[in-house]
Amino acid sequence: MEYVVSFKSGHAPIRVDPSAALQDVLTAANSPVLFGCRTGICGTCASRVESPSGSLPAASDDERETLKLFCPSEPAARLLCQLKPCADIRVEPLHP
Repeated sequence: MEYVVSFKSGHAPIRVDPSAALQDVLTAANSPVLFGCRTGICGTCASRVESPSGSLPAASDDERETLKLFCPSEPAARLLCQLKPCADIRVEPLHP
């Protein structure tokens, strides 16, 4: 099974295997999402994430703390370096 990551910017959708590291797949596909530290502390990959199925794993305590710092007013924000794909998602990077 694969999931599809689509982008509000119109970038071509990317297929992701659930066992793959999302940040590695998006980087290799030259997606519009940038990754900095890759550990969930810099906020570079913060993106608005929507899942048509409504199925996303809960953010960890550490991810929620980082999001509170970098995106306090964006309830749909997630750090893509920490997100494990479990459904099709649509993303919009919050930091150009």
